[in-house]
Amino acid sequence: MQRKHLIVAIAAGLGLAGAIAFAANRGAIAPIFATAGTTASQTSPASVGSFAAPRDSFVRMAKPARPPAPPTVDDVGDVDSFGRNVRWLGQKSEVYGVDIDCAAWTAEDPAARCQQVANPATTTFYRFEDILRFNLPANASNSMFCYLLTPMFQAYFTGNNGTNAVVGSVAYSVTATVENPVLNTTGLVNPVTGAPFNGTFTTGTLAFEVFQTALVPQFPLTTTQRKSVACNAGISKRLLMETYGLTQAQANSFFANPTTLRLNVGGSARYVDRAVFSVAIRILGD
Repeated sequence: MQRKHLIVAIAAGLGLAGAIAFAANRGAIAPIFATAGTTASQTSPASVGSFAAPRDSFVRMAKPARPPAPPTVDDVGDVDSFGRNVRWLGQKSEVYGVDIDCAAWTAEDPAARCQQVANPATTTFYRFEDILRFNLPANASNSMFCYLLTPMFQAYFTGNNGTNAVVGSVAYSVTATVENPVLNTTGLVNPVTGAPFNGTFTTGTLAFEVFQTALVPQFPLTTTQRKSVACNAGISKRLLMETYGLTQAQANSFFANPTTLRLNVGGSARYVDRAVFSVAIRILGD
């Protein structure tokens, strides 16, 4: 009896092996999946082959993430230049001075800018306009011009021949005069001055300094001072609209037209025999 069962088991095993071999010759065995509303006998190889389709359809139907909203004025301040590349629009430098002997300056360079000091013990004032000029073409920038400024001076203070200490001082300020055809628009008035623009206005650059020092008797002094202003002042569409009253269209047209920028310097000196100033500027746009 046990031998009979053994023969039956062997026969069944051989039959199963034969079935597997037959299926292998026909192709890979496909799994059968039953879904709601169908039975295993209703599932065909074609439907099995497309089993991954529902997932692909889900991927195709998924919506891309919505891009973030652009920043507002409250977020970044200057929204017009936000995210834009920097444009390098030129670099220049110039030297000028205050001296008890300006003849030495003009002997070397007839065009030298030097303010004669008549009496070092009194305050000498100076002003030089248009010491540097940039002629920028139309569309040089999209929405702003700003400055990288490095003013510097070296001052030689007079020896104090009195008996008491005195205060020596040097001061300077750099301004920019802006010229643009849009500023010639009829009826366009500068709110800062109350007068028509007539094609131009002058604005500060944040480059200014007042240096003071005590000068003790019989002790001359030399000092060198330097500072930098990194693109925190200039001209922008927002400034033109909010400070100077231009419309959005006029501000856009401003940057679509050629612009001339002129640099001016002014200041004073006291108890100074000689002061040599230099100013270097680079213009940036967006």
